[in-house]
Amino acid sequence: MARISIASDHGGFEAKKAVIAHLAERGYEVVDQGTKSLDSCDYPIFGERTARDVAEGRADLGILICSSGEGMCMVANKVHGIRAALLYNDEVAQLARQHNDANVICFGAKFMPVADIIRRIDLFLASSFEGGRHQRRVDELNAIQG
Repeated sequence: MARISIASDHGGFEAKKAVIAHLAERGYEVVDQGTKSLDSCDYPIFGERTARDVAEGRADLGILICSSGEGMCMVANKVHGIRAALLYNDEVAQLARQHNDANVICFGAKFMPVADIIRRIDLFLASSFEGGRHQRRVDELNAIQG
């Protein structure tokens, strides 16, 4: 079973708690990289923790949640080796895995119900990277970070 690192800022804190409970119930090992409350905080601190967990092999996947999902996605994509995707609908949740081999997934808790976030995580986890022509493109992405 995959080891998943998860983080949020205050805007995604409540959704993060629900996601952690869901993943633990399904048997995933979950590492909570914060925040630990609804107090206002700086999302880059927590987003970087999860992105580094994935990039450095301490986690197989990262999940980041803030109000829009955009800030966390930007933070994660700054870390070498990360391919973070904002999963804004069900099809993108599958394609981010199938075509882009995303290793960090991001959500905007202000713009989607927790049930949608959880469903999209499940869709992502049920998908697999297709390789083939997509592998060439992922390699090109990784080369840009060089």
